[in-house]
Amino acid sequence: MNFGPAYDFTILDETEDWLVVDKPAPLQIHPSKPADAGLTLWDGLCALLGYELANGGQISILNRLDRETSGVVLIAKNGPTARRFGKAMMRRQIHKTYFAIVRGWPEWESTTLDAPILRQGDVMPSEIWVKQMVHENGAPCVTDFRVLKKWSQEISFPLLHYSTAPSLLPAAARFSLIEARPRTGRMHQIRVHLHHLGLPMVGDKIYGGDESCYLEFIETGWTDSLAAKLLLPRQALHSCRLEVADEYEKLAWEAPLATDLAKFIPD
Repeated sequence: MNFGPAYDFTILDETEDWLVVDKPAPLQIHPSKPADAGLTLWDGLCALLGYELANGGQISILNRLDRETSGVVLIAKNGPTARRFGKAMMRRQIHKTYFAIVRGWPEWESTTLDAPILRQGDVMPSEIWVKQMVHENGAPCVTDFRVLKKWSQEISFPLLHYSTAPSLLPAAARFSLIEARPRTGRMHQIRVHLHHLGLPMVGDKIYGGDESCYLEFIETGWTDSLAAKLLLPRQALHSCRLEVADEYEKLAWEAPLATDLAKFIPD
């Protein structure tokens, strides 16, 4: 039975105190407008945890992924657990690991980027309100990166199943699978840092090399023109691991690379 997009997530772990799910893209975390009602992860969780809510429980989503980012999401089911994980987050006792598919081959195998970021519109004109950029006046921002795989597509091949009239990737296009471990929690941090390193993320409508893709997508939705530029209909970012190491215990959860991203990577 198909219960709709709000229920389209996988439970990775559950106790009396918390729930951990693997969120798919493009499932949104919270409703942002009336039309979103019944279509978000929040709605699915409210239905799933209805008994707990009726008996004094609550739903606190600890790590809020963008709608186009897939992977591990941690949810506290009661107040004490929400406070515990909230304190752990503030004390940087919660560690996140992501997979990202980018264009290009880094010259390094691993690197740490310490580069502050702020909203681009604060220092220069920007057509996109949420767009961030590296700037010396920004908030501190640090990310550890490691190259997991490099590959080159020597011949053109169809753009998977994302377009009714598939585009072709250019010959000898270079891609890399990157592991990213943010030490701070700034908006769009991994995407901004990869863009700053000259490694735009596949499918990223804002930082993928041409921000007009975002404006075009808002106006037209997904089109063959956007498919030719972006290659994937969502940013190739996946939250693969979440770890908690506080005074109570050590916990860790993993979500396998989302199917749409795994298909993009050759064997």
